[in-house]
Amino acid sequence: MKSISSPNAPKAIGPYSQAVSCGGFLFCSGQIPLDPATMEMVGNNIEEQSEQVFKNIKAVLKEAGVSIDKVIKTTVFLKNFDDFQKMNARYESHFGAHRPARSTVEVSRLPRDALIEIECVVSLIS
Repeated sequence: MKSISSPNAPKAIGPYSQAVSCGGFLFCSGQIPLDPATMEMVGNNIEEQSEQVFKNIKAVLKEAGVSIDKVIKTTVFLKNFDDFQKMNARYESHFGAHRPARSTVEVSRLPRDALIEIECVVSLIS
């Protein structure tokens, strides 16, 4: 098991790793829309926050030597399921034709009162 940490993604705000590689997979912790330089929330709406989450995810993936097309499963946590369509449009813009498995759930609260959090599982096999 190897811990992955990117200086271009927010530092972990608890006792966990940004990602861990194990057995040919990368398990990425949930990313919320924090600016890695300031550790402050980015955006006041689901579109802006979704964009920052994807920037953070891509930074962790880059540190691990993979790209978003290697993602095989995501879990999306939304504060308000009414934001689903707007989030989904941003999600699709980042994944394009790539269609990883996904679960999307509404939750009562996210860290730092974010509107969205996304975690993913990634294949490290070429």
